[in-house]
Amino acid sequence: MLNDTRARNAKPADRPIKLSDSGGLHLLIQPNGSKLWRLAYRFGGRQKTLAIGVYPTVTLKHAREKRDEAKQLLADNIDPSTQRRLEKLTAASSNTFRAVAEEVLVKLEREGRADVTLAKKWWLLAFAYPAIGERPIAEITAPEVLAILRKVEARGRYESARRLRSTCGIVFRYAIATGRAERDPSIDLRGALTTPKVIHRGEVL
Repeated sequence: MLNDTRARNAKPADRPIKLSDSGGLHLLIQPNGSKLWRLAYRFGGRQKTLAIGVYPTVTLKHAREKRDEAKQLLADNIDPSTQRRLEKLTAASSNTFRAVAEEVLVKLEREGRADVTLAKKWWLLAFAYPAIGERPIAEITAPEVLAILRKVEARGRYESARRLRSTCGIVFRYAIATGRAERDPSIDLRGALTTPKVIHRGEVL
């Protein structure tokens, strides 16, 4: 079996070197010096390989834990590689602007917000979905949001554009709180929108 000292001191060669641990787990040392954890296994009569991570970021102990998790999936007749792809797809879909926005709306509903308030936010967010609904929320930029707001303004809906910016801000801040974004690009748009003219009762139209 492999130990940490052997893994740490292993040197690269002209061709890849495989240091075996147990249960199909091995450390693949590339000629460029990188050390990659791999798990060899069989599924459906085929020999397959699962990438587990890079040493030493993924320690020997952690690599063995990942091996054991994969073995449990195999015992349940689940291909670990297929499971990995499904998990990545699920994670990606839960990080879109639309997914986070819908979580926010559900949260507001749980908090007892009025139906008319929820309906208004659904209506506002519908302006954003065609452009950024399926975009990873962490990658959305201020110019992208501004382009959406400009389209709303072009319809003469200046107050709606301002409310949409505010609603998008709520979504971005929730994404930050839940670890799916690092900043709120709507903050950069303060002062960028047209301020609706307030018509006083005594003003002649």
